[in-house]
Amino acid sequence: MSTLRDDDFWDGPVQEPVLPKTGQRSRGRSVTKTERVETRGRARALQALYAADLRDQEQLRRIATIVFDDLAIDAEERAFASKLVATVADRGAQLDEALAEVTNNWRLDRLGAIERSVLRLAAAELARDEAPVKVVLQEAVHLAERYGTERSARFVNGVLDAYARKLGKL
Repeated sequence: MSTLRDDDFWDGPVQEPVLPKTGQRSRGRSVTKTERVETRGRARALQALYAADLRDQEQLRRIATIVFDDLAIDAEERAFASKLVATVADRGAQLDEALAEVTNNWRLDRLGAIERSVLRLAAAELARDEAPVKVVLQEAVHLAERYGTERSARFVNGVLDAYARKLGKL
């Protein structure tokens, strides 16, 4: 029987162990602690963006701190998530404006909170230019599918593809 604890909702069951960074393979690909931290960091940043979207976007940094403290996330995840949250906090209006230009027939404020938060997260990560574009897009689609719906994932994929092309990254 599943409970609705925060950890269960946001993290889900752990399906594969985190392997040390020794080049061991799992299901045909290398699994490193770095990948896991970044993936979990994106999910944590999404939690903060979602909470701020529902409460008060102007208080994003404060809300993120509360969310991260309440969940007692580890330092590496927190550092990664905090960078993404800071980018949205600092450049939110600019990111929203750029996303609105590629969301054909959809105003950003009419999107669901999950979709809007995932789009902001991915746009912030693309702006930081620290991860490969395809990784950012793939992770965003995965988050949209995991916390939204399959339809959300298709929508996010289409918008972010157009956004990355507009930026000249694809």
